[in-house]
Amino acid sequence: MGEKSVYEFDTYIPIGNVVKKLNTWVKQSAKIAYLSSHESIEDVKKDRIVLDRYEYPSGEVYYRKEGETYEDVVDRILPDVLIEDDCESIGGEPEMTYPNLRPEIKQKIKSIVVKEFEGIDKLPDDIERFLVSI
Repeated sequence: MGEKSVYEFDTYIPIGNVVKKLNTWVKQSAKIAYLSSHESIEDVKKDRIVLDRYEYPSGEVYYRKEGETYEDVVDRILPDVLIEDDCESIGGEPEMTYPNLRPEIKQKIKSIVVKEFEGIDKLPDDIERFLVSI
């Protein structure tokens, strides 16, 4: 079954300075939403515990409901920007969300891919200038 701590969702810790980075973006009027890997409201509550514990900016936590894929969730919420890791440990691009979106949805969303487990520390603090550049 592998490492059991991987399934102790409410013990997760932030990677790098993600909380500081997100709060910097919020101060620039960014609205943050989170996409959970979970499929039940009970497990999403564990995500909220971690977000609250580490003082992440407030934001809706979206998750896959019965029979939904990540692509379905993104299609439903239509974010302006989707930041996701490269899913290297589980197969790379075929497992990512953005590459699997319908073309008409891709046109509406800016994609930012970060290396798995490296976090978003390397992304610029000036979110507006950064988004214009991509």
